[in-house]
Amino acid sequence: MKSVPLQAYQRSQVRRGEVKKLRAAGRVPATIYGRLAQPQNLELNTKEISNLINHSASENLLVDLSVENDARAKRLALVQEIQHHPLDGHVVHVDFHEVAENEKVTIQVPVETKGEPAGVKNNGGVLEHVLFKLKVRSLPKDLPEVIIIDVSGLEVGKSIHLGEVQAGEGVEILGDKHLTVVAVAQPRTETEDAAAAAATPGAGDVEMIKEKKEDGTDAAPAKGGAKAPAAGKADAKAGDKKPDAKADKKK
Repeated sequence: MKSVPLQAYQRSQVRRGEVKKLRAAGRVPATIYGRLAQPQNLELNTKEISNLINHSASENLLVDLSVENDARAKRLALVQEIQHHPLDGHVVHVDFHEVAENEKVTIQVPVETKGEPAGVKNNGGVLEHVLFKLKVRSLPKDLPEVIIIDVSGLEVGKSIHLGEVQAGEGVEILGDKHLTVVAVAQPRTETEDAAAAAATPGAGDVEMIKEKKEDGTDAAPAKGGAKAPAAGKADAKAGDKKPDAKADKKK
């Protein structure tokens, strides 16, 4: 990974209100840390860091950080984390991890594919991307921004596993070598599609619900969604009325 120059400035604003004003003034708060020195608060030019991110293959960046008016003006650092605003996507904070040129580091690298698999093109297979990031270890200068896998020769039922991925000279890919990274699955048959459709209830289907009578037996389901008459009410309509008390007195 080639390092790119980036200008930074020392930052004293740490309170919430101060940081808000800092962003309004076109600056992005940042922090640099690592075993080489104590953590330090920095600020960046919003436009400069945004352009740098937008023109990179990924957010894995190696920068030659120049800190204005600092005893250690030049630092080699990896962009550890970039925080974005949840609505507009603007950069709101950046974390840097200072590294040494001769010390190996470990990062997560995004995986992309190139080419159209033969199994997809000729046999209607489906390309399944299982792992989207891989953990790699190398010297900072050897770190890849992105790992590209050629899937053009992949047939239906075949996979590319972690142990088969090449990330470049001097780069070690960490993890279980048998893990599947990408694969081409069998296409669905018409029978499978029909079975899946049948298993899904239609939007207009009405569920018939049986109600329990007082004696525990199932009542017939009501049509059109209407409730079945409650037990006891039907008996009252059958003519089982209580004797009139006034009529008894007259007798």
